[in-house]
Amino acid sequence: MTRPALDPPDWYRDAVVYSLDVKTFNDTDGDGWGDIQGVVDRLGYLDGLGVDCIWLRPFYPSPLNDNGYDVADYYGVDSRLGTLGDFVDLVEAAHERGLRILVDMVFNHTSVEHSWFQRARADETSKYHDYYLWTRDVESAYKRGNIFPEYEDGVWSYDEVADKHYYHQFYSHQPDLNVANPEVRREIHEILEFWLELGVDGFRIDAAHPMTEPKGHDAIGIEDPDWLYREMKKTVRETKSDAVLLAEADDQPEELHRYFGEGEAFDMLFNFVLNSHLVYGVAVEDTWPLHRAFEVLPDVSGYGQWANFLRNHDEFNLLKLPHEAFHHAKDFFGGDGDESWLFGRGHRLRLADLYAGDHDRIALAHSLLLSLPGTPVLLSGDEIGMGADLDLPERESVRTPMQWSDNRNAGFSSADPDDLYNPVVDEGEFGYDRINVADQLTDADSLLNRIERLIDARHLCSEISDGHLSVPDVDPKEVWVHRIDQSGTVLLCAHNTASEERQVTVGFDAPDETTARVAGDGDYEIGEGTCTFDLAPCDYVWLRGDTRGERVPLGEP
Repeated sequence: MTRPALDPPDWYRDAVVYSLDVKTFNDTDGDGWGDIQGVVDRLGYLDGLGVDCIWLRPFYPSPLNDNGYDVADYYGVDSRLGTLGDFVDLVEAAHERGLRILVDMVFNHTSVEHSWFQRARADETSKYHDYYLWTRDVESAYKRGNIFPEYEDGVWSYDEVADKHYYHQFYSHQPDLNVANPEVRREIHEILEFWLELGVDGFRIDAAHPMTEPKGHDAIGIEDPDWLYREMKKTVRETKSDAVLLAEADDQPEELHRYFGEGEAFDMLFNFVLNSHLVYGVAVEDTWPLHRAFEVLPDVSGYGQWANFLRNHDEFNLLKLPHEAFHHAKDFFGGDGDESWLFGRGHRLRLADLYAGDHDRIALAHSLLLSLPGTPVLLSGDEIGMGADLDLPERESVRTPMQWSDNRNAGFSSADPDDLYNPVVDEGEFGYDRINVADQLTDADSLLNRIERLIDARHLCSEISDGHLSVPDVDPKEVWVHRIDQSGTVLLCAHNTASEERQVTVGFDAPDETTARVAGDGDYEIGEGTCTFDLAPCDYVWLRGDTRGERVPLGEP
């Protein structure tokens, strides 16, 4: 069955995406684990925040050795989180509110507990044996560095049942799938079709880059890796014409364009380049990282869209920064001896930790995120300034329960605290008695309400998705100004990353009488062909004007 499109297929270009983990979002049955019904019950909160799309991280049956990214069954829901019926109820309830649902899909690897791997290891004549990659001569087999070098000493592990070594780029409990095998690709397409038939609006494809890397004893690879992505896109669009594909592909900047397949592959790609540069630049009060990000990113206009983000549920990866900045950023946020440093590439801190709990700086970063072209992706909890729990192992530090109130267990669950999937943050400046949704909802100047206003502003300004971006060269270096033009209207945004007041003047061709403040408290004065900004520390302002001398109501092109 092919579902009709409710909106144009490019709905994602104007969407604000909210990423959450069902396990830690909201518990309705009191067992200490968040559940799908818990997400249903909080749809009003997400609707009020103004987001358009919910990205659900893995909720499939799993031994949870890697937060659910070790999938044991692609066609089910972990019984601790609900049922397939619950999932359908969530999709329908979200759609009634106009909210889209993206789900995570992991095709680079499975769990060792997946039935495919169990059949593969038990019988090398089974078709499932070739779903994975094996060798009996590990010394002569292809080798490369493991993605988790602190925990795995290579990409080959021995399996006693098969009496062979199997290939894994991630943890040893996550054997890589052989995507060069047509049978594996058939399985991939059937899985995509299954979830689309249940109503999902698209997929976040985990580890899209490693998925097509050379694998196995002889470094087997797909002759044309982009073909796999195009085939996935074809399956998705033929099944549901407005469904989308979002790739997690932390590749080199010069390689990023290929994931879009000139419009025939992924619709969106996570922008790891802008992520590291923006967050670092705001932290060190300098805009050169932002300028560099736009210099090194390929131009994908016309066939692709960046998915921009400040933090995700993994480590804050610094590898896309230039060499000197990488080492400076590592030490700035906590160096080699710091317990937050992980995998030799990033920090396991939340955005609030990186900015020392400064809500003004967090709001500034979100203003940049939401005013720049691309689809913004928010991490659950960042909108209230939640912090990490470094007592938890590796990346679990940023995966603590949502802090809804100052009630028991942060309002997340009525369970005994020892039964929670992960403990709530209950101490220090980020404890739930200080940082929670309930308190911030009633405070007009709270971080939550500031971000809600920024999301509203984003929706008012069609220029961000469809206009032409330009970046004036201004002094001082701490101030970033960008403008976006579209059919006679212009959006002019100024952001001061400094801890002191700054003034900057730029050219501006919209008359004062046609210009309105869209977001932010920064002062400005429009002169003859100029605009002068007087910005307090961490201040920002968005202005929307009409260069034709006409006053255009907000929200109209």
